[in-house]
Amino acid sequence: MWGEKNKIFMLKRWIERITPTDVVMWFIGGAILLLIFWGSTATLTAKTYTVYHWFDFIIFGLAQGSIYALIAMGYTMVYGILRMINFAHSEVFMSGPYTAYYVAAAFYSSGFLDQYPIFSLIMIFLVSMATSTLIAVLLERIAYRPLRTAPRLIPLITAIGASFFLQYTFRGFYGSGFQAYPVVKILEGEWALGEFRILKFQAVVIVAAAILMAALYTFVQRTRLGKAIRAVSEDKETSSLMGIDIDRMIVTTFVIGGMSAGAAGVLYALMFKQVHFFMGFIPGIKAFTAAVLGGIGNIPGAMLGGIFLGLVESVGPSLFLDGLGIVAPYQLKDAIAFIMLVLVLIFRPTGILGERLVVKKA
Repeated sequence: MWGEKNKIFMLKRWIERITPTDVVMWFIGGAILLLIFWGSTATLTAKTYTVYHWFDFIIFGLAQGSIYALIAMGYTMVYGILRMINFAHSEVFMSGPYTAYYVAAAFYSSGFLDQYPIFSLIMIFLVSMATSTLIAVLLERIAYRPLRTAPRLIPLITAIGASFFLQYTFRGFYGSGFQAYPVVKILEGEWALGEFRILKFQAVVIVAAAILMAALYTFVQRTRLGKAIRAVSEDKETSSLMGIDIDRMIVTTFVIGGMSAGAAGVLYALMFKQVHFFMGFIPGIKAFTAAVLGGIGNIPGAMLGGIFLGLVESVGPSLFLDGLGIVAPYQLKDAIAFIMLVLVLIFRPTGILGERLVVKKA
């Protein structure tokens, strides 16, 4: 009897909290879900695409999503420890592969890239990761540390300003044109997986990103330094009383984010074959979206959100929009990505793996 009364009371409380805005948002979300179901059903019924097409879409989505996940981990780790969105992280991502391009071009023109491709790729990765890490550490030291006790809006505005500053600084250094990344011959061609084919560079991107994400997750969860970072993320004052160097942990977080962004930048350049001073903007926004999808501040959530976003962006246009009669569905892939963000924010604002505790700590 008491249980039934409690349920009725909770239901009344829930109804009282519903606002007209909530109703409108649920209506929009329901309409979007209905269109997705309708378009998907029509596409699958028409059998426009074969199983090989769907396999290609999924592999491309996994490769693209893995890059998003690596970038998203930088966003989510900085938010976890500083409670701020580092919008300049997209330029941290850009700076590494753009600088490493000149090393790659030198290797290619001298023939060294073709003679020693593995060593050349290692050097390109190291240069990219070192550059991105340096930019990330300088951002923390110059732009963010002096504002650590300032109101939260001020570091956010500073991050946006730092983003524009870095964009146009690298434009001044390297020019405004697009630079074609050298072709690595050992990554050309494809491998056979039974009846299916997978492009070599896509397989390398997926495997390399998986290894990097596993290494980062293991570092944060298993090592002493990683546990200290998580402790600072939970409570800075208590961590300081326990003898943890707060500044060192924050710098370490930026180092990890810079390294993952630099590695992701090279994978992106190998996949899309070009770099330019504005290349970080769209992947950065997508990675931030992935971090929100997974639950901002949650590292496994950032990984899952990145892969999920990459898959939806690759499969979605053909699956959702083709059946609705849209002529060029792939041109709307960015719209699909952000519609998924809207749906998550409507039905689960804390993200896929986010917890309500994150909201309270923020």
